[in-house]
Amino acid sequence: MASEEQQPQQQPQQQPQPTKRRNRIGTKNKDLYKWEPTTYELNESSYATQEYIQDRIRMDETNIDAILRAPEGHDVNVWLYEQIRQFTLELNHFSVLFKDICNQNTCPKMKATDDWLFLCASHPAIQECSAIDYFIHTLDSTSATLNSEKLFPKRMEIPPSSAKQFNSIVRRLYRLFAHAFYHHRELFNDFEAKTQLCKRFTQFGKDNGLLPKSAIIIKE
Repeated sequence: MASEEQQPQQQPQQQPQPTKRRNRIGTKNKDLYKWEPTTYELNESSYATQEYIQDRIRMDETNIDAILRAPEGHDVNVWLYEQIRQFTLELNHFSVLFKDICNQNTCPKMKATDDWLFLCASHPAIQECSAIDYFIHTLDSTSATLNSEKLFPKRMEIPPSSAKQFNSIVRRLYRLFAHAFYHHRELFNDFEAKTQLCKRFTQFGKDNGLLPKSAIIIKE
C-alpha cells in the first residue's frame, strides 16, 4: 500500500524587524546615529517625518534640495512644522558657540547691519535685548510655540490657523543668522562651511513664502 507523500511544511515568513533608532550607552561619537535610513512609507513611528528629515541631513548635509523635498503626498503644514522644529534644534546647537564671544558687553543690542536693529518680542512689551539674550529668548519662545498643545495638539495634523505662526517664527530665526554673519563672521563661516544651515534655512523660507526678499540681508 502506497503511503501518502508528506509535503514539507512551509515556515511562516518572518517580517523584517524595524531598525532600533537609538544610541546605546557608551556609544563612541564617531558611531552615533549610524542606523540605516528608514523608508518613509514603511516608517510607522509618530516621528516619521522628523526621522526622515534627520536621515537626509546625516546622509549629506550639502544636498539641500533632498533635505527640503517632502515625500510625495505629504501634508504641507506638517512638513513645514517638522522642518522648523529641526531648524530650531540645530540653531540651539549654533547658539552654544556664541557663549564666549557674544555677550552684553560685546553685543549690547541685537543688530545685523547698522540699519537693522531687532527688538525682542518675547516680553509683555517689545523691547531691546542684547544679542545673546535675543538668541535665547527667540529659541525658547519658538520651542514653546511649537510644543504648545493649544496651537499644535497633534504633530501629524497641523490646523491651518496654527500654521500662520510659521511666518513670524521663520523671520525671527533668520535674524540669528544675520547677527552672526555681520558681527561674528569667522564663527559664522566656519559653522556654515560644515553645515550649510543658513543656506538651507534661507532656501526653505523663500521656497515656502515664509521669508520675504525684503528680510533677506545676508550676502550670498
